[in-house]
Amino acid sequence: MLILAAMIDEHVKYIGFDADDTLWVNESNFRLLESRFLRLMKPWVDTETAAKRLFETEMQNMNIYGYGVKPFVLSVIETALNGSDNRIPQADIGKIIQWGKELLRAPMELLDGVENCLDWFQKRDYTLVLATKGDSLDQERKLHASGLADYFHQIHVMSDKQAANYHRLFSNIGIQPQEFFMIGNSVKSDVLPLLNMGAKAAHIPFHTTWAHEELKDHHAYDFPVFESMRDLVDSLENQM
Repeated sequence: MLILAAMIDEHVKYIGFDADDTLWVNESNFRLLESRFLRLMKPWVDTETAAKRLFETEMQNMNIYGYGVKPFVLSVIETALNGSDNRIPQADIGKIIQWGKELLRAPMELLDGVENCLDWFQKRDYTLVLATKGDSLDQERKLHASGLADYFHQIHVMSDKQAANYHRLFSNIGIQPQEFFMIGNSVKSDVLPLLNMGAKAAHIPFHTTWAHEELKDHHAYDFPVFESMRDLVDSLENQM
């Protein structure tokens, strides 16, 4: 494995952080809504089929709706209507909408060592960038509620996290990829696109991963992996 201190060399001036499931808990809340939906669908379809249809609907709608709570709720409603042949009661559709509102208002739960990590980089004069994807209004709300906004010099909410999106981010900031180090929970979105561009990245897995973000075949790449932000800072302290 690459030594982290060697990766954050003199060329790195900007530290990028993913938001959901990197700074705070997110996916667990989505899975709670999904479990409620699967129970709701039992009169019409078995749990495995309902889960499969929901994921397929999410994938079909992604290019239309993008990422976030509102796109997820719309896909849940669509799956409920299709899975029940439009027989699901109006009151149950109302339940789904209410669950979505609860998800949007869910309390923020910061992950282990997040503030300590942000403070560590800030005190060493790195420019901290929030680089996330999803619904701008929802991400701005979560950032404000988290109490972390003051750590970030720049906030970028992207429609997706592919090479073109990162190229646009670097262009907007006015930097080269070699100046950027990314920290995130998704190998697919937060690590590999950056490495392929010549930037650097570290992976901090979250215990729950959305199927769309799962990526098993990445053994050709070498990047540091940490249990938490606290673990990342401890590694830097020990190496530098």
